Amino acid sequence: MAQFKNSTVKIDNEEKMSGKALFTDDLPSEGFLWVRPLRSNIPCGRIRTINVPKLPKGYYWVDAKDIVKENVVNIIFSDWPVFADRRVNYYGETIGLLIGPDKAKLEELGRLLQVNYDEEIPHFKLNNSKIHKSFTKGNLDEVIKNHDFMLEETFETGYQEQVYLEPQSMIMWLDGDKITIKASMQCPFYIKNAVVRTLGCSPDKVRVIQPAVGGAFGGKEHYPSMMAAQLATAIMKIKKPLKMVFDRSEDLMYTTKRHPSRTTYTGYVKDGRLVGVKAHVGLNGGAYLGCSGVVLNRGLIAVVDSYDVPNLDVTGDVYVTNTMPTAAFRGFGSPQTIFAFEMFIEHIAKAIGVDPVEFKLKHLVKKGQTTAVNGKFHDDIILPQLVEKAMEMSDFKRKYKEYSKPGSNRGIGISTFLHGCGFTGSGESTIINAQLKLTKDENDIVHLYTSQVDFGQGNRTTLKKIVSDTLGIPEEQVTHEAPDTDHTLSTGPTAASRTIIIVGYLCEKAAKHLKEIWKPGVYQEWIEPYVGPDYIHWDEDTLQGDAYPGYAWGVNIVEISFDPITYQVKVEGAWSTYDVGHAIDERIVIGQADGGLAQAIGYGYLENMEMAEGRFRQKTLADYIIPTSADLPMMETELIDNLFAYGASGAKGCGELTFVGGAPALCHAIEMAINRKIYKIPANPEYLMELVENGKD
Repeated sequence: MAQFKNSTVKIDNEEKMSGKALFTDDLPSEGFLWVRPLRSNIPCGRIRTINVPKLPKGYYWVDAKDIVKENVVNIIFSDWPVFADRRVNYYGETIGLLIGPDKAKLEELGRLLQVNYDEEIPHFKLNNSKIHKSFTKGNLDEVIKNHDFMLEETFETGYQEQVYLEPQSMIMWLDGDKITIKASMQCPFYIKNAVVRTLGCSPDKVRVIQPAVGGAFGGKEHYPSMMAAQLATAIMKIKKPLKMVFDRSEDLMYTTKRHPSRTTYTGYVKDGRLVGVKAHVGLNGGAYLGCSGVVLNRGLIAVVDSYDVPNLDVTGDVYVTNTMPTAAFRGFGSPQTIFAFEMFIEHIAKAIGVDPVEFKLKHLVKKGQTTAVNGKFHDDIILPQLVEKAMEMSDFKRKYKEYSKPGSNRGIGISTFLHGCGFTGSGESTIINAQLKLTKDENDIVHLYTSQVDFGQGNRTTLKKIVSDTLGIPEEQVTHEAPDTDHTLSTGPTAASRTIIIVGYLCEKAAKHLKEIWKPGVYQEWIEPYVGPDYIHWDEDTLQGDAYPGYAWGVNIVEISFDPITYQVKVEGAWSTYDVGHAIDERIVIGQADGGLAQAIGYGYLENMEMAEGRFRQKTLADYIIPTSADLPMMETELIDNLFAYGASGAKGCGELTFVGGAPALCHAIEMAINRKIYKIPANPEYLMELVENGKD
């Protein structure tokens, strides 16, 4: 059994293993009414009439006419209506809610309810840009005038479903005149702010409490805000407690996914180095923009991954289509561009006849060099050390030489990558403004209050551990309850790999201050505001400056075998090394590493989600295939410390880092096995058959 350093038992370990944990659908809900959304069955058109059947006593219909204040979901770009009003813009858009005590009766009434449309021609192509971003670095025009070799390629990535264990679910009730919400969620204050905006009410009239949450991966960052705005509208009309729980098919068909992308690179080589790149990144935002602008930002910032390219001309667009809106998913835009650039830089090396691995390694960024957006890498970068260790663990050099021989039907691939931790630019200090509260009661029990949601990743345990370690007291002397917006200041959302690097740092600073003023047997309180590093200077309009307080780094190596008869790929081995600063709890970080790489491998060759006439074709987990234990090898992971000055005990984020490099490492290995270039993922058997049979290399 693996031995983990500085690890502790997770707070929720016993309740989850025993089955005692209460998720939203498990909570007592006697007297609650069920809520069934009525959704559009066309992708685009005007609503002429909504014919609601006569409803039995105790049943209700709620739609846009019942909006109290604003018919908008409070997201970063607020263009998504709570209820479709006069028109629909994607298949599955919520028109209204049927509400009543019997679920079967609601289904029957739903079949009787008729919506009449004036249908319009839907728009599915990526040519209607609603957000455009651009930046430059160096002087690409001079490079274009004087280069030895040029290559242009386009790469595509598809939708990806989060497949959290627990589907979207929410309950809501009135406590006097206060709306109280429990939900499967990531961001309690996002939900609270959404309800406040839709109702136009005072913030103290909305309370959000987090129950046990069964996974999220970004899929519960923004979507629960829409659910809450819908239920809040309903509860103000009917004044009765409500419950809405999606089944798995409903969740697959009608919730947000990862953005599909189309990325084109033109690379210029001079004297054996990649000296310039022109890039365009296009994202399918779906019918409404929501958070797509910041997803694009992160994708553009990671446009050349962990490599030093001195001259850049980068543009990006979010395209609006009549499809389900896309939103947050682990990695938040960077997996799309990191996949594309990792494939591209290897293709360039092959095209100029040099060893791809050596070519990539000589382009790795170093401390003090400029980032893609003309910021600076302020901290030590130990990528060479990470690469060396990963190669040693995997016997990479021997296998690379052996599998490169024709007819081996095996392959091994390596990717290097980075991930910026925290919100982009000055977002932490100008938008989030996190404040952490730490109190000590008369019994010297310390109470930690954060708005961070533990949906399986273990942050309740880790943040508590930071406080107890800093104070030098037993862990049992510190409590860290799940968020409740009536008692917790906002420490920001549980997203963007910010929990440890931002909130963990706040925990450490607050605990240090409490330790300094500690008086036994006396109630004491300390509130710690976030203050970012003074080197962060960021221009959001031009995408220039220091994009993140710090970067985490990683290396993935994946080995595969290929069956030339069935075109099936089998993953034979996976090895990883990471610089996450310092692992506060090694077992929790390794758990993130294994889960992130498994999810990334699925993204790379299994998880195919197709859109046909605005509808997802995959409706169940029988036809949306994710990796199981049969598809994955034992994974080996090494963590190498590289302490970060602005992190608790030197820690940086790890949740998204462990996802972003898996797909390209896998696809490099597949390319070696089939001797063909891969330009899109998932690289499933149908695509590989097309590549092999067409004879393209």
